[in-house]
Amino acid sequence: MQDPRSPGGTSGRHAPPVTVRSRLVLIFALCMVSMNLRPMLTGLGPLLDSVRDGLGLSGAHIGLLITLPVLCFGAFAPFVPRLLRFMSPERLILVSLAALAVGIGVRSLFGVTGLFLGTFISGASISVVMVMLPGIIKQHFPAQAGMMMGLYSTALCIGAATAAATAVPLEDLLGGWRPALAFWLLPVLAAIPVWQRQVPRAAQAASAPPRPSLPRLRGNWLAWQVTLTMGLQSSIAYCVFGWLPVILIDRGMTPLNAGFALSAALFIQLVSSPLAPWLATRGKDQRPALASMLMMALAGLLCLFYAPIGWVWVSALVMGFGLGGVFSIALALLVLRAPNALVAASLSGMAQGIGYTIAASAPLAMGLLHEYTHSWDAVAALFVLLAVGSLLFGMGAARARYIQVDSRP
Repeated sequence: MQDPRSPGGTSGRHAPPVTVRSRLVLIFALCMVSMNLRPMLTGLGPLLDSVRDGLGLSGAHIGLLITLPVLCFGAFAPFVPRLLRFMSPERLILVSLAALAVGIGVRSLFGVTGLFLGTFISGASISVVMVMLPGIIKQHFPAQAGMMMGLYSTALCIGAATAAATAVPLEDLLGGWRPALAFWLLPVLAAIPVWQRQVPRAAQAASAPPRPSLPRLRGNWLAWQVTLTMGLQSSIAYCVFGWLPVILIDRGMTPLNAGFALSAALFIQLVSSPLAPWLATRGKDQRPALASMLMMALAGLLCLFYAPIGWVWVSALVMGFGLGGVFSIALALLVLRAPNALVAASLSGMAQGIGYTIAASAPLAMGLLHEYTHSWDAVAALFVLLAVGSLLFGMGAARARYIQVDSRP
């Protein structure tokens, strides 16, 4: 039977020696891959008007286009760990990066059908990578898992913020929305050969093709607490990303300043994303750090709704700092609650699959609530409920304990 402390059940007898250089190369490769997991999403938002006018899309088409990647995350993530029966996580990531490059190219070049098909391919590919990375981090950096997950979430934020900030300048520079979307092929193609160096090491380390028994997590309450924490905090973030400019414009801000306020909330996450997991792993468990970041995010949000308009910038920074910290701690829980890499991958699949399904429905529910009540008060109440739910489940998920699993087939 596999030792629960072993990294995914592979033998270490044939593993190549781990050196400082090899660890640094792996860290660089992880950052390169991680930075490519958000530009496909955030680089589209500022160009939506151009895409809609260029292809004659309806409002329903735009709504589906925005939601489709997140739906892919939720739909595919639960099934990704089963792919470990057929190839290593390193090779799965390599194949997924190639598929992501194809998806970005297809959505940029082939009209309405290509736009949606390429978005679907890209969303499915990103889902595979996001599920596999926590297991790899757990395997190679078990003692620094929290710190490495913070680095992972920081790389996500860098990719997201860079794509959002450069989308319109790229459209102007390259002469249209198509080349602006296609531009994000370049960093993916740059990451592929960097990550490919990790695949031979993985193949050399394994004495046989990996065919592990997948642990059963659906009946584990701690796994559900991690999953619901991930889903509810992601719901807050996706509602903010989609609706904050609309809320601020309704309060009297110009569209340009409303966009800048959202950008400020995104960029401040570059500070809290690495800091929060580091703080969370300094104490006996992660509950104080998670609770403080959640309260900071909620306080900033409520100020954006009700504080004087002159406080918008401070409120956006406070909210963004808290959201970035909550997200990075939620990601860290995927490895901190897992006793080994295989459980981390399975927990990642469950938490991200169910979590992103919840997150995909929240912005729609928020829009319907506002349309029905003609008020932002009900929306603010929804944010409070989501934050309270995140706190309740997070207090269970953030306790210092491992998930106990039944690995029988």
